[in-house]
Amino acid sequence: MNQNPSLRRNARSRLTAVGLVLATLLAGCGDSDGASGAAAAAHPGEQTYNRYCFSCHAAGVAGAPRVGDAVAWAARVDKGREALLQSTITGIPPGMPVRGLCTQCSDQQLAQAIDYMVSHSQ
Repeated sequence: MNQNPSLRRNARSRLTAVGLVLATLLAGCGDSDGASGAAAAAHPGEQTYNRYCFSCHAAGVAGAPRVGDAVAWAARVDKGREALLQSTITGIPPGMPVRGLCTQCSDQQLAQAIDYMVSHSQ
């Protein structure tokens, strides 16, 4: 049996890396609505935003208003929360997909994600 210390260190490093990947993946697994621990204590829409909205609204992809850009959100906010929710549910071609691609999200979860984005954009 080979007792090479270098091989043992490499094996330990690989196991540590695998453990970190698994821990990261499992951290997103919570109860049925996707909320867990710290995420549940944060804004109720934050986790939905991070999973489904972030990829477009953080960078302004396809004209999506960037979170934090008060000017870009102002006209949308002026239309009211219900109009924002309806736009999210039905989508806005060509950039905003129906339900923001979160087909399993409830209307309430979508509204919470909108509230999260608006609260960070005023």
